Amino acid sequence: MALLNGHPADPDVLRTLALTNYGHFTTMRVDDRRVPGLARHLARLVRDCRTVFGAELDPEAVRRYVREAVGERAGALVVRVTVLDPGLDIGRPAAAHDPQVLVTLRPAGALPLPPLRVGTVRHQREVPQVKHTGLFGALHQRRAAQEAGFDDALFVGADGLVSEGPTWNVGFVEASGAVVWPRAEVLPGVTMALLQELHGHAVAPVAAEQLPRMRAAFATNTAIGVRPIDTVDGTRLDAAHPVLVALRESYAAVRGEEL
Repeated sequence: MALLNGHPADPDVLRTLALTNYGHFTTMRVDDRRVPGLARHLARLVRDCRTVFGAELDPEAVRRYVREAVGERAGALVVRVTVLDPGLDIGRPAAAHDPQVLVTLRPAGALPLPPLRVGTVRHQREVPQVKHTGLFGALHQRRAAQEAGFDDALFVGADGLVSEGPTWNVGFVEASGAVVWPRAEVLPGVTMALLQELHGHAVAPVAAEQLPRMRAAFATNTAIGVRPIDTVDGTRLDAAHPVLVALRESYAAVRGEEL
C-alpha cells in the first residue's frame, strides 16, 4: 500500500522519488494502533521538512494519514512516512517547496532479532542529523561489510570516533556496566532517545581502539528495538549481558501513543 496525502499514490509520484531520491522520512513500529515515541517521530518530520524543503509540515495531518493507512489492522506493522515534492526539478531543487506525505506499510518482523556481527569502516552519512532518503552510501557500506563476512557495518569518522550504523544507532556497555552512547554526528534516533530516558547513560566520544575493551554493544532503531552486537572486527562481545537484557525489557514495556 502507498498513500499520498491519504489517497492512492500516482505512479508518477513514486517515479519522481525513485529518480531524484530527494526527501526525508521516519519509520515507526505500530502495535495495535500504538506507536512508541509517536510525538518524537512527528517532531522529526517537522524538523527535517524545514531542513530539506524549507517548509512547514502539519504533524496532525501526518498523524491522520498514518491512522487512515493503518485502519483497523491489528498486530505489528512497520509504517514509513516519506516526505517528498512530486514536482521536484533535479536542476532546481531550491524551487521544491510543496512537500507531500507518502505513507507505506509492511508487516513487522518478530523481535528480538539475533545478534549482529559488524565490521568498522571509515564513513559518515551525508547530512547525518536528517533521516533522508539518500541511502546509497550507507547501503553500499552495508553491502561491502556483508561481502567481507559481517552482517553490517559500523561507521567510524575521519577523527577515529565511532558514530552509528547504516540505519541504526549504536550504544556500548563498559566494564563498569555503564551505558555509553557515542558523541558524534549521528541521526538523533527516536528509539535511542527513548532508551536514554529509560536507562542511565553517558554520551561521550568512543574511539575505535576502545571497542575491544567494551563488554557489550547493541544496535537500535524502531524496527529492530534493542539488537545485541556480538562481534566487532572479530572481537567477541557479550550478547547476553544483563544490561542489554534490561534495556530490551524496558523498551518492550513502553506503552506506545495512540494514533
